[in-house]
Amino acid sequence: MQEEIEKKTINLAITTTRMSVRMLINGLKTYISYRNHKKMHDPFKHGKQTVRQLIKQGQGATSMEISNESLKTFESIAKRYGVDYAVTKDKSVEPPKYTVFFKARDADALQLIVDEYGDRLLNGRAKTSVLEKLEKLKEYVAAHYKPARNREKEMVR
Repeated sequence: MQEEIEKKTINLAITTTRMSVRMLINGLKTYISYRNHKKMHDPFKHGKQTVRQLIKQGQGATSMEISNESLKTFESIAKRYGVDYAVTKDKSVEPPKYTVFFKARDADALQLIVDEYGDRLLNGRAKTSVLEKLEKLKEYVAAHYKPARNREKEMVR
């Protein structure tokens, strides 16, 4: 009696393990077929990419130069507008210059990016730091507001 129960328990463990492995394999096959299907329908990369990938899309490319300090600002703006672009570094010049290539069909978005980029560069230099503002406020408060004296006496028993 005890041996039969042990055999049935072992059989149950083996069959559930086989089912788990089959389910895992089927799930992986489904996922791989999904990824392959998605790649076939959208073969091009979007966002930041290499110049070769950008030109391979066959839509022409335009370019503009950017300095190193403002490259991160430019990339954040380009990401917001969903533009495909590629960045190359010209090491022959000191300091190095960066050239950004765009798809030619993104000309309208490129104009918006350049406008916003210029605004950020101009407004970024005009902004004062938070510490400077804090110092000015401290001076203003010290000059205009004096602590009020509390002249009330407490009753002592």
